[in-house]
Amino acid sequence: MALRSNGPIMLALPAFRGVTRRLILIAMGAFVLVAVLDRMFPAPPAGTMGLILTPQLAFHRMPWQFLTYGFMGAGLLNTAFALLAAWFFGAALEDERGGRWLGEYALVSAVGGGLLAAALSFARVPGLGPYRSVFGLWPMVLVLLLAFARMNPDAEMRLYFVLRVKAKYLLAIFLAFYLLSALISRDAFSAVTALCVALCGYLYLRFAPRRGLQYAASEGWFGVRNSYYRAKRRRAAKKFTVYMRKQGKDVNLDASGKYVGLDDERKDPNDKRWMN
Repeated sequence: MALRSNGPIMLALPAFRGVTRRLILIAMGAFVLVAVLDRMFPAPPAGTMGLILTPQLAFHRMPWQFLTYGFMGAGLLNTAFALLAAWFFGAALEDERGGRWLGEYALVSAVGGGLLAAALSFARVPGLGPYRSVFGLWPMVLVLLLAFARMNPDAEMRLYFVLRVKAKYLLAIFLAFYLLSALISRDAFSAVTALCVALCGYLYLRFAPRRGLQYAASEGWFGVRNSYYRAKRRRAAKKFTVYMRKQGKDVNLDASGKYVGLDDERKDPNDKRWMN
């Protein structure tokens, strides 16, 4: 992991745990599965082809491709370096924001970027097409680097253990590489997909609540539920007051429907120890 200090950040192996570990193990399992299937069958089997993103298939029959394509490695060294980078940046982000946030961020970025890139493939843009396929771990690494650079823009690291570069400049190098690849390479769809994943990651960082969409949704749900129960309690308190008045007795209830005795009226209303 990147160790913070006054000098350059030195890359040391971080703790292998949490959501980062699960993401890496899933990618390793997918790589081993594909390698075994390639050994068993002379041609790519239908099961393997169903895991990479092909827009025509994803929109019509295989929607899980919008998620699985981001865990498919391409080559041993390529996969090893990508998983190593994901380990460094993922562990740092998980320490800073938590595992729930990291998992949601990675999921939203990968699925959202895949959907956006697949939609663009139907726009008849040169180099793109609904029957082109894409897969790889580097779009996920890019989006993790994006979050790390946004939170630690001046953190210094060593690129390929040689060049010392700040995180924000390393991110710019990656984005420029994918942009140039989209313009001049024959595999423009892969580069466009990586840029779309980065765009979705940026939008998440820019507009999503700090603790994540899931936390905000749960807080909103509990807020609505508590408002409903408070309103129900106030209605019950109002009916009880009317009933007791008909019996010739007056009861005192506060705005939330809690009973207030005669002696309680002289107490501090903010002291919760005496409240019912």
